[in-house]
Amino acid sequence: MSFAQPVTVFVVDDHTLLRRGLVALLSQDPGLRVVGEAADAGEALRLVPGLRPDVILLDNHLPGVLGVDAIAGLREASLGSRVIMLTVSEDGQDLAAALRNGAQGYLLKTIDGDLLAEAIRRAARGEPVVSPEMMGKLVAAFQTQGAPEPPLEEEPDAAPASPLSPREEDVLREIARGASNKEIARALDIAETTVKIHVQHILRKLGLSSRVQAAVYASDRQRPLE
Repeated sequence: MSFAQPVTVFVVDDHTLLRRGLVALLSQDPGLRVVGEAADAGEALRLVPGLRPDVILLDNHLPGVLGVDAIAGLREASLGSRVIMLTVSEDGQDLAAALRNGAQGYLLKTIDGDLLAEAIRRAARGEPVVSPEMMGKLVAAFQTQGAPEPPLEEEPDAAPASPLSPREEDVLREIARGASNKEIARALDIAETTVKIHVQHILRKLGLSSRVQAAVYASDRQRPLE
């Protein structure tokens, strides 16, 4: 999916200097347009319904209501908006809570500006975005909560554990690396629409509901896939 118009962004951070700096940084990208900002969750909840941004960048450690506790309310107040946690917290529990509450992504504030802009565009397309440094904690969080594991063979002559086709396995590997549909299509030399179909089949066959869970699943069984 491509956007004819710039991706609209709303920034929520209680540190004025950091928030204004982030707004200035994003405003330099012609593919992004910052439509508003807020210093806390309450102010954001008042403003986003009228702005309907494509993406909401949300800090976690906000005065009053924590960012992670405001995700559901922001998504309800602005239907269709994707929420990305942009935070200094490397706590796996914060990560798990953010995703559980409906965040589209979880990025650390150490992220490079160009990578942040690209992550915003990917999130606007509905793709999950998680800082590479947090992937290990993401896997651990889902394992703790009972993430699906590869089915075990009951007998030596039983069918292979994976229900996926070889091409679906290829796509799953790319998902685990954080590749977008366009990047997967380029890597595997197939059409982007074909990638989308493969992703749908992968989620259905594995009983998963999102690409994030698929990435966790693939990372958890990475050695068998090699």
